[in-house]
Amino acid sequence: MSAQTVVLLGPPGAGKGTQAAGLAAESHWPHISTGDILRAAVAAQSPLGLQANGFMERGEYVPDPLIIDLIKERMAAPDARGGVFLDGFPRTAPQAEMLDQLLADLGRQPAVAILVEVARAELIARLSGRLTCQSCQRIYQLTSQPPRHSGICDVCGGTLIQRTDDQPETVARRLAVYDEKTAPLIAFYEQGKRLTAVDGMGSQDQVAARLKEAIGWS
Repeated sequence: MSAQTVVLLGPPGAGKGTQAAGLAAESHWPHISTGDILRAAVAAQSPLGLQANGFMERGEYVPDPLIIDLIKERMAAPDARGGVFLDGFPRTAPQAEMLDQLLADLGRQPAVAILVEVARAELIARLSGRLTCQSCQRIYQLTSQPPRHSGICDVCGGTLIQRTDDQPETVARRLAVYDEKTAPLIAFYEQGKRLTAVDGMGSQDQVAARLKEAIGWS
């Protein structure tokens, strides 16, 4: 059986990044985030990283073909032979088409997508209650993962702040942008019968169990 590629979709605050990290640790499949591979490539000063850094330094989006090349390079690594979790890519239907072509070139199965669904009111509550350490960037959630001491990071003792993009008004705008940009991508995978929606409400373990079922692990 060829390697499996799972695209995790979901709005900000759905917890897909946390779930991807846990599933990756359990399965030994890499959790591939576009932000992570961009930073790694730039830090390594690889040819692709140097190209990407030029766009980033100018404040421009890194072009899709370059992102695809970075993902292809990462998926060629030995630890990605069994399967991968993609988080943050694709973001648009054209990117999904490029991913399909990449997988075909690699001789792999087409990607499947899992949409983590969470009620809008819950998303706003989660994001609005999020605090970030100014020093180490660790993230806390006031209701589900609060710090031991109010306003102080458990790890480094740094000051916890609410980022501008986690304030309620900004959160509402972020979710509206997500709806607009992601709807065509969801439709793309639905039309190909490659989309499974899972309930993102409940404990982390409950959501993880639903994701494993959707992937076919249980």
